[in-house]
Amino acid sequence: MTFAKVNNPGTKNFDGLMKNFFNEIPAAFRDEVLVFPPVNIIEKNTAYYLEVASPGMEKTDFILKLDGTLLTISATKKEEFKDETSKPIRKEFGYKEFKRSFTLNEKIDASNISAKYESGILKVVLPKKVETKVASKEITIQ
Repeated sequence: MTFAKVNNPGTKNFDGLMKNFFNEIPAAFRDEVLVFPPVNIIEKNTAYYLEVASPGMEKTDFILKLDGTLLTISATKKEEFKDETSKPIRKEFGYKEFKRSFTLNEKIDASNISAKYESGILKVVLPKKVETKVASKEITIQ
């Protein structure tokens, strides 16, 4: 059986071009540039919930920082390769660092933000401020 490679760029579709592009990028560079942890943002009556998918991390790897209205979530995991008798031939997964920032609005009670890490997901609770309703009052005219 003979395989022929067609080297006519006009015959490649977009999907093929993208696959070729990403396959030609060195793995180390591809991992650094294209990895960005996905985040779910959920709104409920009393709070907003951020869920950051970050499997393989530990809660000590995360830093949450609130600077004014900017909430920054970052994580760093050092790769540890302790086995001196073996050498990796190809290493496609590893732990990297990331940083995500979110601008909070005036509805968030910044003093009560909490977070926990479980099952590979960092869960951040952003409670809403309790709205105080101004009581209606009848004003007498003098």
